Amino acid sequence: MFCPGSGTKQAQSCVRREGEMNKRKLGSFALCAMLFALCQPAEAQQPTKVPRIGFLSTALSSVATRTEAFRQGLRELGYVEGKNIIIEWRDAEGKLDRLSELAAELVHLKLDVIVSAAPRPTRAAKEATVTIPVVMAFDNDPVGNGFVDSLARPGGNITGLSTYYSEISGKQLELLKEIVPRLSRVAVIGTSTVPGNEQTLKETELAAKAFGVKLQYLEIQRPQDIENVFRAARKGQAGAVLVLSSPVATSQRAQIAEIAAKSRLPAIYPQSDHIDAGGLMFYGPSINDLYRRAATYVDKILRFFGDRAPKK
Repeated sequence: MFCPGSGTKQAQSCVRREGEMNKRKLGSFALCAMLFALCQPAEAQQPTKVPRIGFLSTALSSVATRTEAFRQGLRELGYVEGKNIIIEWRDAEGKLDRLSELAAELVHLKLDVIVSAAPRPTRAAKEATVTIPVVMAFDNDPVGNGFVDSLARPGGNITGLSTYYSEISGKQLELLKEIVPRLSRVAVIGTSTVPGNEQTLKETELAAKAFGVKLQYLEIQRPQDIENVFRAARKGQAGAVLVLSSPVATSQRAQIAEIAAKSRLPAIYPQSDHIDAGGLMFYGPSINDLYRRAATYVDKILRFFGDRAPKK
């Protein structure tokens, strides 16, 4: 703006007007700067990444209460499926040879965490990745199965919970002896290829010697084997039955409980699922609780590797 020479009233008036205009310009500039500063964080702040986890199971339909317990554990920690966490469910539907394929599929999705529902899914996940964290919902013997180096320091990319089945077999036999005081023979029904069952059977044999009981091991690999093993147990004059943990025993728990009752053979089971299906008694950890607690491991991993967990 041009003003005439100083000293005149016209010049002084012109200077005042120029000053007012400069103030307005500065005010406008300051307002724009403030708005820009307020907008900057909103533009720079990226939306929080929704964590994606995989869940690998041998047969989801047979463990509905367990998966619901896992969801409950997530909800307690602030995770709502489909809202602030995505779960990729993979179910082998009892076809164990599909586990490797499904594990590879989950790895291809580049998930944040994979949850394995049992020892066999854990084995498949271990073979599929050494980088994605894997949480075992439960395992019979993580160290013996080679999943972790030790319980105190797992090492590698696998962590989770253990059932300690091999350490409770003595108590299971003791409970059977209380029900059948003159018990001398016990039929042990299990699947030898299930990780951890070999060690559990060894511990059971040691306990049997201490109680003066002879064991009759009977293998089940398929549902069709169940009637045959009970027939063999009766033929072998077993006075009671001890059922080891296995996918077949879990999925066919109602049939096993029914045949055990018809055969008049007291049976003890490793999981409460069998009692819900009509079984006589169980001694072991709550698998549903282990599934619920597995959610805490997922939460810790998500928080450790970045801001992927809901605010508390």
